[in-house]
Amino acid sequence: MKKRTYRSVGVKEVQAERLSEALGTGKVAFGVDVAKENFLGAFMGEDREVVQTVRWKSPGQLSELLALLGKVGGPARIEVALEPSGTYGDCLLARLRALGYRVFKVSPKRCHDAAELYDGVPSKHDAKDAAVIAKLHLDGVSRLWPAETERQRDLAAAVEVLDIHQQQYQQNQCRLEAKLARHWPELPSILDLSSATLLVVLEELGGPQQVRANPGRALETVGRSGRFFLAVEKREAVVESARTTIGAGMTAWEQEGLRQLARETNRNRLAANEAQKKVEQLAEDDPVIQSTAMVVGKVTAATLVVGLGDAADYGSAAAYVKAAGLNLKERSSGKHKGQLKITKRGPSLVRRNLYLAVLRLIQTEPHFKAWHAGKVQRMAGESKKKSVVALMRKLLGALWHVARGSEFDAARLFDARKLGLAPS
Repeated sequence: MKKRTYRSVGVKEVQAERLSEALGTGKVAFGVDVAKENFLGAFMGEDREVVQTVRWKSPGQLSELLALLGKVGGPARIEVALEPSGTYGDCLLARLRALGYRVFKVSPKRCHDAAELYDGVPSKHDAKDAAVIAKLHLDGVSRLWPAETERQRDLAAAVEVLDIHQQQYQQNQCRLEAKLARHWPELPSILDLSSATLLVVLEELGGPQQVRANPGRALETVGRSGRFFLAVEKREAVVESARTTIGAGMTAWEQEGLRQLARETNRNRLAANEAQKKVEQLAEDDPVIQSTAMVVGKVTAATLVVGLGDAADYGSAAAYVKAAGLNLKERSSGKHKGQLKITKRGPSLVRRNLYLAVLRLIQTEPHFKAWHAGKVQRMAGESKKKSVVALMRKLLGALWHVARGSEFDAARLFDARKLGLAPS
């Protein structure tokens, strides 16, 4: 390791001709440490030694960096490698592709693990990270970063929009539940919190005081929203619950606050429904999504593709499970041996949707239901969530096979005899 290996210079101070000469005639790796504003890049030749570390500010000095790359050798000679660090590197990525550079992706986990191997010191800093990324690329552990098609980008955007509205909808439902527990605790036992009728009643009337003051209008509102789906007895029960509620009285602004909360919750509900239709529409022509959708539904199947990419890119089901952050890791020190826990090194949205998919399968699929019941019983009801997470791991491993052309068979994931489901 050369002295001052990690010393960096500003992009405007680099002498391109001297740098090009120092890099020799072979292939050049340019490892980039992505940041919000202060980027660093390490030029490394085939001898795996850092020749120059460059710093620049994004977006202000991006043009100067691209000009420097062009003078040093351009796309014919330089290969760029970086970590998939959020969206801060996307502008650089787009400009490099437009100029014809081959851009490679290096796993952040590999960079973390290689830090001590690189120079014998476990520390991490930006200049070192850039060097490690360049070396890992030259060592062949990176992979080409393919450009996404317009359809793939639209699908990812639709999944993100759906997640935005679903999360806000769930958060506002929790707020609404708390408000009703204070002012109208009887209403959720008559109308479910996810009911559009409940939201319309609260948005238009604001609370039990207005229902008591104008029962005729309240009945008309409930009937108009619930239509023939809502029995007359339930409509009358809503009005009666407002008359006899034990809830605390509401001030004028508390009533207005409840109206606005109901209005926003309903808006999120409708927007989530529209976003879900868009996701399902974009997923129609994708054979991989369609194959896994038969098991977990179109939205979860689309989320897997957006969050993890093509299952065919993974060499094994275990690698696919690991990419979702569902692989197990023991947290121990000294003589203490901790429990195995999932790493959560992967898209949280994938895990969240898989969790919901498993909950549905526990209700509808006999093997999942029986295995879950047995697991919970063996743990004496300690944590049902642990059983669900274990099933998530099993399910995702099976989906790797399904995405590659196999047919899903839940019976192959379990010992049917132990579950008492083996055919007689």
